[in-house]
Amino acid sequence: MAPFRGVFTQQEAIPDEAIAAAVDVMRSGRLHRYNTVGDELSPASELERAFAGYQGSRYCLACASGGYAMSIALRAAGVQPGDRVLTNSFTLAPVPGAIASVGARPVFVEITENLILDLADLQAKISETDTKVLLLSSMRGHLCDMDALVSILEAHRILLLEDCAHTMGAKWKGRLSGNFGLAGCFSTQTYKHLNSGEGGLLTSNVPEFMARATMLSGSYMLYDRHGAVPASEEFEDIRLETANMSGRMDNLGAAVLLPQLAALEDSIRRWNERYDLIARQLSGLDAIQLPHRPAEERYVGSSIQFRLPSVTPAQARGFLAANKNLGVELKWFGDDNPVGFTSNHHSWKYVDPQNLSETDQILAGLFDMRIPLSFTLEDCVHISRIIRNTVEELSLSGAA
Repeated sequence: MAPFRGVFTQQEAIPDEAIAAAVDVMRSGRLHRYNTVGDELSPASELERAFAGYQGSRYCLACASGGYAMSIALRAAGVQPGDRVLTNSFTLAPVPGAIASVGARPVFVEITENLILDLADLQAKISETDTKVLLLSSMRGHLCDMDALVSILEAHRILLLEDCAHTMGAKWKGRLSGNFGLAGCFSTQTYKHLNSGEGGLLTSNVPEFMARATMLSGSYMLYDRHGAVPASEEFEDIRLETANMSGRMDNLGAAVLLPQLAALEDSIRRWNERYDLIARQLSGLDAIQLPHRPAEERYVGSSIQFRLPSVTPAQARGFLAANKNLGVELKWFGDDNPVGFTSNHHSWKYVDPQNLSETDQILAGLFDMRIPLSFTLEDCVHISRIIRNTVEELSLSGAA
């Protein structure tokens, strides 16, 4: 079979409108978000207002990264050093990293074969640990039953913070991810749904929480210059008792993001067109198991995951190598050694070791692939055929 020649890290070009907006910011010399004149809104503040409108939230804070958004969300929610914070066992390093950054201790909850939070294990972990917060990582864009989750958390008075790095624009029963708890944390890193290289957005409807997060982000006494911020009276005491932990988004990044936000729904349509095509192609092999996507979920298919459930470590490495030789870059979550962006709980040595046998079994055969919008539909068919042929040629068809 002919190799695939595309590049899996090649995002679409930044739109001309965004490039022009960035040039305007550079020509002005006013890259800092608070470098404004009179009552004008900076691009960072305009982005906050626009994203709050898209999300349907009262408040939005633009900051340096999605990981930083999670960190200050934990602090603003009252998490203290030594506290235990629940989170998914299947996630990426910035999630336990955000918990560790506030001196707290992650408690991992098992996942199901559909790569979502195991709600039965969640209830068990709630009973076993003294915790008041769940940092839900909707890893790789897979939403659990959000109604059932919220019901469990409300019964135990546990706060929900949502890591929406992979679910910007995703919905559960028509409700946008990020709107189910105290706050939603979003990323605009290059491989996410909006691209500013680095960046983050934090949303909430709770004024005291967002006032504290705004001060933590490094607003100094300029909080009234934000685009979607609580009233000034909410800051009266908070402004003097909250540390400045500088992590602001600058105007250059915000200017690049605003036109992309306007096109987000069309981007979601195109991602899902590619995802659905690849999923149909891969679903024809018994060896490959794809996660179930429930009807209640509107996902954003910017990546795809599949399992070869009985694959051995040696077979997994051979599978990766064979695909790479034909130009298809897959990631494997079963490797205890971190590779690039991919890692699992065994390599996070700053976290207390935890027995996660169900998760380990699932990750042992779990493969992951980016679907950049720079790929055509024909590219997606080509990639799918390479993966299918590799499964068959390596005699993995009986792995399930």
